[in-house]
Amino acid sequence: MTMAPDLIDRFTAIVGDKYALRDDADTAPYRHELRKLFHGETPLVLRPASTDEVAAILRLASETGTAIVPQGGNTGLVGGQTPDDTGSQIILSLSRLCAIREIDTDAGTMTVEAGVPLQTVRQAAADRDLMFPLSIASQGTAQIGGILATNAGGVNVLANGNARDLCLGLEVVLPSGEVLDDLRKLRKDNSGYDLKNLFVGAEGTLGVITAAVLKLAPQPKGRQIAWATVGKPADALKLFRHAASAAGGALTAFELMADRAVRLAQDHISDVRVPIQDEAAWHVLIEISSGRSEEEARGLAEEILSAALDKGTVIDAVLASSIAQGADFWKVRESIPDAQRVEGASIKHDISVPVSSIPAFIAEAGAAVEKTTPEGRLVCFGHMGDGNLHFNVQGPSGAGDEFLSKWKPLNAAVHEVVRRFGGSFAAEHGVGALKRDELIATKSAVALDLMRRIKQTLDPACIMNPGKVI
Repeated sequence: MTMAPDLIDRFTAIVGDKYALRDDADTAPYRHELRKLFHGETPLVLRPASTDEVAAILRLASETGTAIVPQGGNTGLVGGQTPDDTGSQIILSLSRLCAIREIDTDAGTMTVEAGVPLQTVRQAAADRDLMFPLSIASQGTAQIGGILATNAGGVNVLANGNARDLCLGLEVVLPSGEVLDDLRKLRKDNSGYDLKNLFVGAEGTLGVITAAVLKLAPQPKGRQIAWATVGKPADALKLFRHAASAAGGALTAFELMADRAVRLAQDHISDVRVPIQDEAAWHVLIEISSGRSEEEARGLAEEILSAALDKGTVIDAVLASSIAQGADFWKVRESIPDAQRVEGASIKHDISVPVSSIPAFIAEAGAAVEKTTPEGRLVCFGHMGDGNLHFNVQGPSGAGDEFLSKWKPLNAAVHEVVRRFGGSFAAEHGVGALKRDELIATKSAVALDLMRRIKQTLDPACIMNPGKVI
């Protein structure tokens, strides 16, 4: 299917020739996603510079029935930002909406446009002795609009919540071209429906986020990073319970990693070294943050680990001796996805279960993996503190795309275990195109009906990111 040249010209006129990409070479980076699972076609990539231009694009799209695929930094992992293969969908890139409109240090807020990279937000907050807590591995590329549209999580959800919890207000262009201006800084507001939360996590299916008011927090006065080894996930759970009890809100991260996961990072990523080289089945990365001092953060970490060592819960432990060494600890954890790509093909599961169920889930889901794909190698890691695991299965060393043919049966087996534990098959990466059928198969009839009615009300022409979520 091709788009009429005169219609392409009408869309182009809104942003200007320079910011309307038509050639295959220019549109290629926007048509493919990071894992290369989804490849789309498009006649046009539009790069508007203002909310008014986004509104004009959506008005024309509604008038002509043209499908629009919003895209941020193109770091999504479920195909939510990728057009289909018909060549009839326009990609709407928000990368030129990149202004920080305001930082209010007294209110503890930052108002930013959708195309601002997360790293820029975090640095701007740090420059004012404040912190935007959300942290993900792709923060140099991921943009605020996409982060909110997918309700991203990351490593600090335990203490600060996910993207939804860090958003106070939104500016959204509706499919009709109307602009919802809800850029308020209020921490408390019970005046009717919370409209912003219709769009956070909607993956661009209800409208286009163009700006947001983000919640900032004080910079901690001290941070202590620790690495520990344990024999089994049940011991990691005991350690987590003790750490949460002893540190309370000062426990800002608690990551669980299988030994295979950290060894892949050490083997394939330069300058990565696992802090404890002794053989152990599981590793834990802990971060303690203090609003008072470095000494308090270190003291809490020492108290937690000493008690765990005395009880035999922990095999070995080491505290980072400096900020730089703490960053090295984190680099191991954050390098695992890149190491998996170097190792070869792998099948991903972004799941969550109740924290108390993690040991039993790993055992049951691991058995399901072995039964379904005996040649697969489990690479499990994730945010144990909030119940979110990346339960990945690596193919044999050097495996290519042939291993990916097992994606559907393996997903089905693992997700069946997730359902038994009352968990979610889409914990922080969204639904997109990859998990749409799974959502339809597992959501209740009432929930699906409500979602469809909301979609029909806001987007009656179904122009917003069709084929995604629902």
